[in-house]
Amino acid sequence: MSTPLIFLLFIVSCLVLFASGSFFIRSLSRIASFLRMSEFVVSFIIVGFATSIPELFVGISAALAGNPSLSLGNVIGSNIANLTIILGIPVLLARRMKIESKIMRRDGLYMFGISLLPLILMVIGNGLSRIDGVILIAFFIVYCAILIKQRKSFKKHVEDGVSKLQIIGNVFLFIISGITLYYAADFTVKYATELSLALLLPPLLIGLFLVALGTSLPELVVGINSVIHKHEEMVFGNILGSVVANSTIILGVTALIHPITANLFIFFVSIGFMILSTLLFITSVKSGDEITWKEAIAMIMLYVIFLVVQFYIR
Repeated sequence: MSTPLIFLLFIVSCLVLFASGSFFIRSLSRIASFLRMSEFVVSFIIVGFATSIPELFVGISAALAGNPSLSLGNVIGSNIANLTIILGIPVLLARRMKIESKIMRRDGLYMFGISLLPLILMVIGNGLSRIDGVILIAFFIVYCAILIKQRKSFKKHVEDGVSKLQIIGNVFLFIISGITLYYAADFTVKYATELSLALLLPPLLIGLFLVALGTSLPELVVGINSVIHKHEEMVFGNILGSVVANSTIILGVTALIHPITANLFIFFVSIGFMILSTLLFITSVKSGDEITWKEAIAMIMLYVIFLVVQFYIR
């Protein structure tokens, strides 16, 4: 395949990616209206899990192949990307992003604890057993149930007035756009990789950049489209939901299929950056009622530093 054709397919994949992301957000907004729930809760539960489907497929494939530690590395890398560049870019585009709910700030602390839960279980049991998998999945279900009960505490709701007939169409649109979003992200990564190889860029650099962002592209597209359509709470719900889903149900399902045994020392630097990126997120959220563009730049720079450190370590 010629380089111009690869470039054309890459551009088409990007356009489909953003278009499907736009329809995804619009349909989700209408679903939130019909359910009379806040944007944050619906985006946390529905979008947070939906955009984690790539990580889920990686986990299942790795477990079936008898190498579930790949899923652990993927989850750690994805969480770092979500809490830095995936959140930082939408905030930077919006210049600032308001945090209207105190519960949302508290959920940032819960996310920190939940993201560390699988690591704690690994230290205690020298790995993640099938019992640990059940525990992680249970945490995800319980936390979602708590969020649904607290839905009235979140301020921003979408306007009412969605009929049953309209909601059927929007659910269908949500499913179709979600599937399209997933495959568009997959093709974008595929053609970006082929384009980079055609331009003779270092394979290691390609792997570090594209693999780290590849499974997080849906979250990035959803975040950017949320900012464009003025649904800021969906950005936070999406990020927190994705991190929690990655750390609980993704690793939980993987451990159920095949127990995860891995040397944590191999992931020592990545785990350190994940904790650091989570603390930066919590500090930004707790310091005021908004995340500013300066804090967004700090998030993005932390991710760049992570890539540089990983490059030299490898």
